[in-house]
Amino acid sequence: MRLRRWEDLPPEMQCGEVREYYDILKKKRFSLLLKRAFDVLASLVMLILLSPVFLILAIAIKLDSPGPVFYRQERVTQYGRHFRIFKFRSMVNNADKSGTAVTVKGDSRITKTGRFIRKFRLDEISQLIDVLRGTMTFVGTRPEVPKYVEHYTPEMMATLLLPAGVTSLASIKFKDESELLDAASDPDKTYIEEVLPGKMEYNLRELRGFGAMRDIEIMFKTVGAVIK
Repeated sequence: MRLRRWEDLPPEMQCGEVREYYDILKKKRFSLLLKRAFDVLASLVMLILLSPVFLILAIAIKLDSPGPVFYRQERVTQYGRHFRIFKFRSMVNNADKSGTAVTVKGDSRITKTGRFIRKFRLDEISQLIDVLRGTMTFVGTRPEVPKYVEHYTPEMMATLLLPAGVTSLASIKFKDESELLDAASDPDKTYIEEVLPGKMEYNLRELRGFGAMRDIEIMFKTVGAVIK
């Protein structure tokens, strides 16, 4: 995993607010290379070990409701590039065309199988494919849909210096965000004005303290949060 030259970054990222974080990461080239090496090796091993789970989930999803096994929503990753994320489908087909981009508690679009896999975060394990492809990394800012990225402040754009992550400290702290959104009259507005800034505070703090050991620590915290 390598940083682009400053002058090769997208114009919207070439600002003073991003430069502070760029200079921090530029000094950690070895950690960035180690991060990518770990991503490739760990995701490959986990995909092989979890292949029976993938098969069981695929069968359960297909038997529960019509539609594809994976939900391929467009998200934003490193340098503002768009990609289609791999997530086991937990909602009815084309759910994004019949509601908001965020999911609230008790969302009627969630299938029976979907409730189970969401409870144990099993819909996220298919993102191992994205990690292996390099569109995501194990630990980093969760990938947002384009319409939410449009609301990023200049400083928030710094999170796009690295690939989007499967997990993060922000994800752990906001694991129950659906309860806040469920109580909101306008979930999208609440997410943009309250949840997103809160998450970004954690994401930017982690970017300043970026390191391979910190990534491993967050991964263990994620496992603990899911078990709890």
